[in-house]
Amino acid sequence: MSQNSPVNPSKPLVVLTSLPDVGAAKALARALIEGNLAACVQIMDGIQSIYRWEGKVCEEHEVLLSAKTTESRWLEISAFIQSAHPYELPEILAFSPDQYEEQYGKWIESEVNSKL
Repeated sequence: MSQNSPVNPSKPLVVLTSLPDVGAAKALARALIEGNLAACVQIMDGIQSIYRWEGKVCEEHEVLLSAKTTESRWLEISAFIQSAHPYELPEILAFSPDQYEEQYGKWIESEVNSKL
């Protein structure tokens, strides 16, 4: 997904990022929920990442964060993650499911559009 305007603003979007530890993941997850940028955030510990950075092959333990939002929030959530992330170049990927349970999609939309 590019920085372009979304095709269907209410369609669910799953945003992934990896973080160095559970503490950083929980802090980011809570901020996303409290800021109404995501309806739900799941944290998966125990990820092993192998990647090339600045010419070296690196291997790290990471935590994967999966945030459920809508396409209309893409620019806000990606900018927020970029600004709050501890990495110099954070992974920020988004996927729109082709199929999803309609009531769950409506719940996501109502949560990210609510102003508690």
